[in-house]
Amino acid sequence: MTRIVTTSPGFGKHGKVPGRLAELGWDLVRCVDTSKPDGGLSEEIAAADFLVVGLVPVTARTLENAPKLKAILKHGVGVDNIDIPACTAKGLPVANTPGANADAVAELAVGFMLAMARAIPAGHGSVASGGWDRRVGTQIGGKVLGILGLGNIGRSLAAKARGLGMAVIACDPYADAEFAARNGVEIVDFDTLLARSDYLSLHVFGGRDNTALINEATIGKMKPGARLLNLARGEVADMDAMAAALESGQLGGVALDAYASEPPDRSHPIFRHPNAVFMPHSGADTTEAVENVGLMNIADMETLLAGGRPARVLNPEVFR
Repeated sequence: MTRIVTTSPGFGKHGKVPGRLAELGWDLVRCVDTSKPDGGLSEEIAAADFLVVGLVPVTARTLENAPKLKAILKHGVGVDNIDIPACTAKGLPVANTPGANADAVAELAVGFMLAMARAIPAGHGSVASGGWDRRVGTQIGGKVLGILGLGNIGRSLAAKARGLGMAVIACDPYADAEFAARNGVEIVDFDTLLARSDYLSLHVFGGRDNTALINEATIGKMKPGARLLNLARGEVADMDAMAAALESGQLGGVALDAYASEPPDRSHPIFRHPNAVFMPHSGADTTEAVENVGLMNIADMETLLAGGRPARVLNPEVFR
């Protein structure tokens, strides 16, 4: 029997995915014990045919005791927590699911903007606690949305924002010029993106090259009172710099769905600021997106078992 080990809390739970796994007769082992650093992966990896990865890192050490492993599949898009060279050295293909959860993440970004513009969390808290604190907010129509990273998520967000009447600018050295022209998205450099955005939404990969891309200096180049959204990776935006900018008013709001360590340290001052909104890294967590991602993972595993090469493999050299 084919055995799948997963560190993703959502894999195999939603939509058609559980039924498809049952049809195939595959065994699924879930390693999501938060009391263990790797969720319990080290205890199960030896018997795994496939590893479906959530947020737990996959390193060379992870692969040391995995004699049956045939491939690594990311339950999502970002693979910065997978040591792809180490996988390649072991002859293991790595695949992800580009585009499968783009709409889900983009919709949460829109929700974040509305939450900050209309102070929705504060309004909810006021009414629920017996108050009646009516605040005058702002509309997002007519505002400038800056998008850092015009990949699948960035493009989905751009289209949605344009539909809401926002002007959209974006920074991405590999931007799809045809998409930008067709959707009225202006491609600009990083400094221009910072200077012109009323809302700045981050949609870039994590890793060393993008660590603290948003910091004290870059926030200082933003419009006073601009609002910052991070639905990418926690290390992309410096938490201390964001907290200080909220306190000074340089940032009018911050919305976070990703943190450098997860769960984050809730003693950090940013968690006490009234103009900050938080989600538990759940941008991709919709029934539709989790189903899409899971079915793509399963399709790639079926292809590999049949001796084929999935189109989404990130290290195709392992097939040579």
